Amino acid sequence: MPKRLLLLALFIPFTAAAQEIALQRVTGGLASPLGVVSAGDSRLFIVQQRGTIVVWDGTRVLPTPFLDIRSLVSCCNERGLLGLAFHPHYAANGLFFIDYTAPNGDVTIARYSVLASDSNRADVASGSAILTISHSEFANHNGGQMQFGPDGYLYIGVGDGGSGGDPHDHGQDLGQLLGKLLRIDVDRPPYAIPSTNPFASRPGARGEIWAYGLRNPWRFSFDRETGDLWIADVGQDKYEEVDLQPASSAGGQDYGWRLMEATHCYNPSTNCPTVSLTMPILEYSHSFGCSITGGYRYRGARFPRLRGIYFYGDYCSGTIWGATQANGAWTSRTMLSTSLAISTFGEDASGELYVADIAGGVLYQVVDPNPGTKRRAARH
Repeated sequence: MPKRLLLLALFIPFTAAAQEIALQRVTGGLASPLGVVSAGDSRLFIVQQRGTIVVWDGTRVLPTPFLDIRSLVSCCNERGLLGLAFHPHYAANGLFFIDYTAPNGDVTIARYSVLASDSNRADVASGSAILTISHSEFANHNGGQMQFGPDGYLYIGVGDGGSGGDPHDHGQDLGQLLGKLLRIDVDRPPYAIPSTNPFASRPGARGEIWAYGLRNPWRFSFDRETGDLWIADVGQDKYEEVDLQPASSAGGQDYGWRLMEATHCYNPSTNCPTVSLTMPILEYSHSFGCSITGGYRYRGARFPRLRGIYFYGDYCSGTIWGATQANGAWTSRTMLSTSLAISTFGEDASGELYVADIAGGVLYQVVDPNPGTKRRAARH
């Protein structure tokens, strides 16, 4: 289908049945971007899969990487340097954390610090692995997202260990860290288990677990206003899902995998025990894509019409959806149809949103091409 230009040349052209947003090109020439993270200032830190993090300073990507650990990283497909999170007090302590797959495939969480003499360079020698999760059997489903929650603890998404159908049932095994969302206290080195974690005192369970029953929670985020936690979990062969954990939660949710794929029985194929499970608020079938990429609920100030919309997309179809709530129910609509291989969304210090195309190596900002119009009612 022919492409048409959206408004001005600064907007990237995409064919779309619905164009409620536009994508403004920020920078290109990136090498497999997988993460876009703010340190709380005007910069964006772009995670690249082979093992580097580069800095976009507001006008350009700096020529020298912030961090280069390619010698430590196994890449590619679903392996690589997968996640980055800056300590809530980064401006004072200079600490940050990364998630990567080691040469043997193990998921590795490591702590680093910035150079005292150069805020655009990390101290490579400061690196120290604080948590290693065995993941050598299969190469896929590593997870990789990390974010600090409003409580100051570090949350880590870990995939189920790979293959297909979770053959070892890791998602439901509380003695395993695979297939889970973890919560740890990094202010007590190397890390500590918060006493309020739901399984901290349960015999046989790993105390790091915050929630379980996840297949591959590739991207999750916290609502910067409410503290609610959004988890986009990649499905098996038929369905993708979005889970929503309220800020008031004490953790311990079972999101169903491998008993269920979204709201549908998986193993067993019928009569799965749904009563004890936490169901997703949104799902879509593989007629609309094949791999969900979770985003953020927009809380920026530049585009009032977009406020409160949760944005997410699909890696395969390139579709970007927006979800809103009305009368207690969440519904989604297509915000933009693209040809991008959407690997991640990102949020800057002001709450503005970004999206990366891993195939094209381009970073875009999500913008409103019609800022004077009112937001339409949500629909399926």
